[in-house]
Amino acid sequence: MVDDELQFSGETADVVVVGGGVIGLAIARALALHGVPDVMLIERARLGAEASSAAAGILGPQAEANQADEFFELACQSRDLYPAFSAALKEESGIDIELDQTGTLYLAFTEKDEVEIAQRYEWQTGAGYEVERLTSAEALMFEPSISTKTRSALRFPRDMQVENRRLVAALASANEQLGVRLVTGCDVRSLKTERGRVVAVETSPGSIATTTVIIAAGAWSSFITIPDILPPPVRIEPVRGQMLCFETNPRLARHVIYSPRGYLVPRQDGRLLAGATSEHAGFDKQVTAAGVRALTEQSIEMLPGLSKAPLIDSWAGLRPHATDDRPVLGKCPEVEGLIYATGHYRNGILLAPITGELIAETVMSGRSSPLMDSFTPDRFRLASVG
Repeated sequence: MVDDELQFSGETADVVVVGGGVIGLAIARALALHGVPDVMLIERARLGAEASSAAAGILGPQAEANQADEFFELACQSRDLYPAFSAALKEESGIDIELDQTGTLYLAFTEKDEVEIAQRYEWQTGAGYEVERLTSAEALMFEPSISTKTRSALRFPRDMQVENRRLVAALASANEQLGVRLVTGCDVRSLKTERGRVVAVETSPGSIATTTVIIAAGAWSSFITIPDILPPPVRIEPVRGQMLCFETNPRLARHVIYSPRGYLVPRQDGRLLAGATSEHAGFDKQVTAAGVRALTEQSIEMLPGLSKAPLIDSWAGLRPHATDDRPVLGKCPEVEGLIYATGHYRNGILLAPITGELIAETVMSGRSSPLMDSFTPDRFRLASVG
């Protein structure tokens, strides 16, 4: 149940999750499934209203990766959880999140593009990942509407997409069914600590006593004050991403389509999403004429038929970005009971299943998975000391 009129007095919770996007919702669900009896999730606005709803829903670690590293491994493992994750959410909520396993095409239009995709093909096949190299004619067989200027392409059959707004709805419903308390329209201002340990969350309508807090507040994560710790252990900044939505009936494509300049995501209902810009514009979510123009041009480069498709919507979201482009996952070394799950940047939808499981495991066992070793909050302290 979502609370609208709030007044906390003597409120307690076993675990408080701060942030109601897909990351926070996935964590709360995983905690409830692991048997935590009293989980409270607090969201400053509406559930999933920020980056989670603004995203394109791409589950494409292979299409986006430039090298095999710890992040690539984490992303691929999370992608591979999605079929079971999707089925479980449908059973729990009755909502189909429209997981589409058609695959992803990555198109090359210039000699430089071809060098880039050749390098990606070599290291991914060398690392044992499934990827197909296509000629122009072969790419056109998969997607007849792509530009005839396509010189070559890669196809990633295991990369997927999901309808991210349905994912938000499914996660919210699943949490309700599991008894998670979902609180919206509530600002978390600070944490209260005693002798280096979390004892409460201070919110606009009052205090909630708890011994475990998970910060999953996306681009707003750094606004939560932690007593006696300056500067904050983790610094997250917003990066604006503008998106366009075209109407394509009949559909122009089945695959998610990439080039080095952007991507296109076809939805089952005929909508086609085009993204995305990457701008350091603070918390300004304005759609700009320059952004629309750039996205339109790169979209038509891939699918020329979009020049005749109606542009029916546009929006911008704020991606939560850490200084090294990687998510922040794990315990805060300075405050017992404080755990971070933020900074997912362009990969919040992709990393939701594995983040939920890893954070729940950390809470339940007191130990962090080795998968999190490269993403812990203390890496920033170590970097500043070095």
